[in-house]
Amino acid sequence: MPSPRKKPALPRKSRSQPRELKTQRLELRLAPSAKKVIHQAMSVTGLAAGDLAYEGARRLLEEHQRMVLLGADRDAFIAAIERKPEPAPRLVRALRQHRRLLG
Repeated sequence: MPSPRKKPALPRKSRSQPRELKTQRLELRLAPSAKKVIHQAMSVTGLAAGDLAYEGARRLLEEHQRMVLLGADRDAFIAAIERKPEPAPRLVRALRQHRRLLG
C-alpha cells in the first residue's frame, strides 16, 4: 500500500497581520489542458485555485517590477548613475539665498 503523500508546509503569515476574508469572486474560462494543470498544481501544493492564481500574479508583478539590464544597457545605466553632474545654477543660487537668510 503506497504511503499517503504529505502536502508541503506552507509559510505561515505573521500573527500580527489580521487574516483577510475572501469575499471576492473571479470567474474564468479555461482550456481543458489549463484546468488539468491547475488541478495538478492544487494537488501538489495543497493550495486552492484562488491562492494559486494569487501567487502566480504576485510573482509576475514582482518580476515585472524588477529591472534586469544586460550588456551595453547595463554599462550605460552604470555610467549614468556614476556620473556626478554639476549642480544647476538655479540650485546654487537657491542654496546661497537659503544660507544668507537662515545662516
